[in-house]
Amino acid sequence: MTHTSEPRGLRAELETLTTEAFRPELADVDRLPTLGIARLMNGEDATVAAAVAERLPAIAAAIDAVAERMARGGRLVYAGAGTAGRLGVLDASECPPTFNTGPGQVVGLIAGGPDALVTSVEGAEDSAELAAADLDALALTADDTVVGVSASGRTPYAVGAVTHARARGALTVGLACNAGSPLAAAAGHGIEVVVGPELLTGSTRLKAGTAQKLVLNMISTITMIRLGKTYGNLMVDVRASNEKLRARSRRIVALATGAADADVERALAATDGEVKNAVLVLLADVDGPTAARLLTESHGHLRAALTAAAGRP
Repeated sequence: MTHTSEPRGLRAELETLTTEAFRPELADVDRLPTLGIARLMNGEDATVAAAVAERLPAIAAAIDAVAERMARGGRLVYAGAGTAGRLGVLDASECPPTFNTGPGQVVGLIAGGPDALVTSVEGAEDSAELAAADLDALALTADDTVVGVSASGRTPYAVGAVTHARARGALTVGLACNAGSPLAAAAGHGIEVVVGPELLTGSTRLKAGTAQKLVLNMISTITMIRLGKTYGNLMVDVRASNEKLRARSRRIVALATGAADADVERALAATDGEVKNAVLVLLADVDGPTAARLLTESHGHLRAALTAAAGRP
């Protein structure tokens, strides 16, 4: 019966993947006490950072390439299905409040669209054509970056996204958790973080998901550091969209400048609440409009703006 050949082929393929491997020594895990299972999981999780560490040179090379393109106005686009797609959407959605990124500057695409964030969309991950259509809706340019994310490294949506983006001249990164993956092979920058078999066979939301979260954190955070979105380890581009973030803004300005609370409030008032501008007002003793101009001329890099201010007649 021909209709069974494809599932058999897929089953054979999955059986070759490290992320899908069965661990017979854990066959009685359900008989352990809860604390014992928790210790097992914790021990498994402790190995993830070491697996990421082995791929740091590849991660850093990808980040430098991403930052170079984003400095020219390019976008960072994550594309994945299921857990991988959700992690990409999560990372993208956290960039505007953390780094004041513009609308559409960091984008998360998940196979099946927004509905797939909370429910399974049947067949979406198997469609490379769907990935191409989602990317075409963004009108990709050569300055954009597409990061395909897939634990198995074979998900058609992620591989299709990277393949389509590369054909359009965009920078491509393939993040997978199996060695020799089609996703890494399809991308300009392949990152394969091999975390080994999961505690629950094939449940790649566990170690593989943790590894992907760590790498995505690095890609977005270090790229934003390279783009001047921080001053030291302070989030000087934070967007004060609620009371907690307004309090954080005041604290960041105080930490960066050592200024008294009243001076911090005056500087933030003079710069419409822009933390980076307020820091420059206080450290360079300039007014709000001058701070804005210096930062524009320095492409948003606070250290460069401070140097320029110090060199003014």
